Amino acid sequence: MSNFGIMVKPVGSTCNMSCKYCYYIENEMSHHSIMDHELLEITIKNYFESTSGPIASFVWHGGEPTLAGLDFYKRVVELQKKYLPKGWQCWNNLQTNGLLLDDDWFEFLNENHFDVGISLDATQAIHDFYRSDTQGNPTYSRVKRNIQKLKEYGVKADLLCTVTQQTTKDPSAVYSSLAELNTGWIQFIPIVNKTDGGYSEESVTPQAYGRFLVALFDEWLTKRIGNTDIQLFMELLNIYAGGQSSLCWLAEICGRIPVVEADGMVYSCDHYVNENNLIGDVSKTFLKRMMNSKHQVDFMYAKREDVCEDCLECKWWFLCHGACPKDRIEGKYYLCEGLKMLFEHSEEYLKRAVILLKQGYNYNQLKDLW
Repeated sequence: MSNFGIMVKPVGSTCNMSCKYCYYIENEMSHHSIMDHELLEITIKNYFESTSGPIASFVWHGGEPTLAGLDFYKRVVELQKKYLPKGWQCWNNLQTNGLLLDDDWFEFLNENHFDVGISLDATQAIHDFYRSDTQGNPTYSRVKRNIQKLKEYGVKADLLCTVTQQTTKDPSAVYSSLAELNTGWIQFIPIVNKTDGGYSEESVTPQAYGRFLVALFDEWLTKRIGNTDIQLFMELLNIYAGGQSSLCWLAEICGRIPVVEADGMVYSCDHYVNENNLIGDVSKTFLKRMMNSKHQVDFMYAKREDVCEDCLECKWWFLCHGACPKDRIEGKYYLCEGLKMLFEHSEEYLKRAVILLKQGYNYNQLKDLW
């Protein structure tokens, strides 16, 4: 692979929140001190020398990446300017819980054109139930305030909302609570955490997930399309229009964004930070060589190969390609039935939307044509 982005976790899984469903915090492979500036420079230089460009993409993740401090990211920008090849563009995305953001952060993020993703679990009651700080205090009000402050500084945050079993009980309230922040973009991320006896109580069931997605789709299509969009629905619309999904879990293969931990170790994917998927050390090996290694190529294509026959013969294969391997059971995606409910319900609407958009209608006009 010649062109790829990277995810960097400058503080590993270290976090200032204690979310009930977090899958990072228990990962021993991700417990590190802050990435030092020497290793940061090596990482940035290595990446620029390994990808073909002309777009270079960094996702800063955690844990909570702002714990590295604002000076760390000022150094990031300095190093990117130093090593960015002539004619290239550099894209930065900061995925944060938003708690540590202040005026200095807002100004920096605006001036340096960072995209920002902030986790906010829908309504205050749901968010504060799942997402407390490490002292057990609620966080919703603080996060919501900083989302609004970002907007004042000209930064519109993408909202990331997890979908738990509790979230699915009132889809309209969930969507409305997030849409009122007027950020324009929402990602809904299903929680599927396996336990020895099955799945954790916060994990969403396939049926509840399907009903939730269908209810969201109807409200999006008739009230909010083009105003407050939902990532999954826009990806499906793009696929029906002849494009390819930018979401790894819908794509034909995965592993396009390796993870660089704070100690410089590189793994196939942020869901596979383990010994079996360690592909190298960023201070010793070019990322390009890691991405073209047999291990990583096998990892990428395993998504397509390690699926059940039902998936390969499924009418909806072209939309999901078996979805995320981390949530498969014997080759079948755990939430498959939920996705099918959405696919069945949305097919004709999305096909018609593609036709109308090609005829010159805009998204706001679509709301009145159903």
